[in-house]
Amino acid sequence: MAILEIKKYPEKVLKKKALPVTTFDQDLQELIDNMIETMYAAPGVGLAAPQVGQQKRLAVIDISTRDNKFPLIVIVNPVIVSSEGEVEFEEGCLSLPEYTAVVKRAEKVVVKAQNRHGKAIEIDGTDLLAIALQHEIDHLEGMLLIDRISPIKREFFKKRYKKIQKFSQ
Repeated sequence: MAILEIKKYPEKVLKKKALPVTTFDQDLQELIDNMIETMYAAPGVGLAAPQVGQQKRLAVIDISTRDNKFPLIVIVNPVIVSSEGEVEFEEGCLSLPEYTAVVKRAEKVVVKAQNRHGKAIEIDGTDLLAIALQHEIDHLEGMLLIDRISPIKREFFKKRYKKIQKFSQ
């Protein structure tokens, strides 16, 4: 296994809609294993394939450090089929290091997907799991955390980020 490079804002790959996975071969299994290792090394609770430069509808999530009822989840070609309620939660993102924002999300979601071997699965997510599922699925749609905040906050983020980039070069 290998730790992959996590793509950071404003890399273009993060804004592209990911393509459906159609082949569940050894290459996909290696990508999944590498994504899991990368997520744990970061450390994070989720990682989507576009964040490691792969335009595949694939994500890994592990919230067990905060809620041990849910072990590692691999979702391939996920779709949110229902959602209810609303919750605000302060989120971070591995592609936006050292930045957090309060985001409104559905409090509960039902996601249909495939597991790492192509078998159909359904996940009922509440609380942190619901937030993580929505966050990672956003990545597969080419959306970032900053796309979920107000335009004023987004402009403030972009200006601050450019200054940080300028000084770190």
